[in-house]
Amino acid sequence: MKIRGWMFWAAAAVWGAGCAPVEVKPTSVAELASKAAEQSLLAGLKAYDDGEYEAAEAALRRALAERLAFPRDVATAWKFLAFIHCISNRSGECEAAFREAFAADAGFDLAPKERGHPLWGPVFQKVKDTPRPAPKPR
Repeated sequence: MKIRGWMFWAAAAVWGAGCAPVEVKPTSVAELASKAAEQSLLAGLKAYDDGEYEAAEAALRRALAERLAFPRDVATAWKFLAFIHCISNRSGECEAAFREAFAADAGFDLAPKERGHPLWGPVFQKVKDTPRPAPKPR
């Protein structure tokens, strides 16, 4: 599935819009798109979409290191890292990345088509079915 042009930027803006209720100052899409972490996330998603998995992994790790603004974006970065780990036969890292995604966003889930994937679907389900500790108070 290819995301091109304006659809890519529109989708990226939506990913950050549906985060869990957190007291955050309103941010414009233009302001958000100018931040290093969000730029790295977008670059990682594009590289993944283009099949450039090494570049995607590097950009997604950079986005996490640069501290993404929204928990849902953090979960998205971890989700795509999990996908990369799974298709690279790194099941332990895949599982750990899915755990990080759940830790970042308690409402994290995969789309039905993603859940049915033969490589990462079973790993995701295993992590989802494993009890997690309660989130730490902020």
